Amino acid sequence: MTKGKTTPEDTTKKPAKKVEAAVADETAATEVKPKAKGKAKKRSVPIGQVHIQATFNNTIVSVTDTKGNVIAFSSAGACGFRGSKKGTAYAAQVAGEKALSTAQQNHGLKKVDIFVKGTGMGREAAMRALHNVDVVVDSITDVTSTPHGGCRPRKARRG
Repeated sequence: MTKGKTTPEDTTKKPAKKVEAAVADETAATEVKPKAKGKAKKRSVPIGQVHIQATFNNTIVSVTDTKGNVIAFSSAGACGFRGSKKGTAYAAQVAGEKALSTAQQNHGLKKVDIFVKGTGMGREAAMRALHNVDVVVDSITDVTSTPHGGCRPRKARRG
C-alpha cells in the first residue's frame, strides 16, 4: 500500500470498524463486570470423605465434601519425597496429615468416611495419620478394583 492512495479494500474496512465499535459499546453496557480480586469465601464442611490411593510408587490423599468436590489434597511427591521414598509408609503418613490439617484449618472438617484404593505400603499409614489429626472416622471402605479375567492375551506365535 502506498501513502496517500486509498484502495477499495481500505474503504470497506473503515465502516466495519465503526460498526464493530458501536456493537462493542452496546455489549459493554449490558455486560456485568467481574468482581474485584480477593479471598474466596471459605465453605464450612464439617462432614467429608477421605480418598486414599496407595500405589507402589506414590500415595495420594484427597479430602472431599460429601458430594465428592475436592477441598484439600496432598501426595507423597508433593510433600517433598522423591524416587523410591514416595512409596514408603512414612511418606504416606506425612501426606495424610498435611491434607487433613489443611482441610481442618480451611473448612472445619470434623468427621470423615475413608475410602482406600490400591495395594501400596501407604494404605495403613495414611489411615493412622487421620487419628493423629483428631478427626472422627465414621467408616473405612476398601474400593480397590478386582481383576476380572484380565486383558486379551497376545496372539499365538507362528512357526
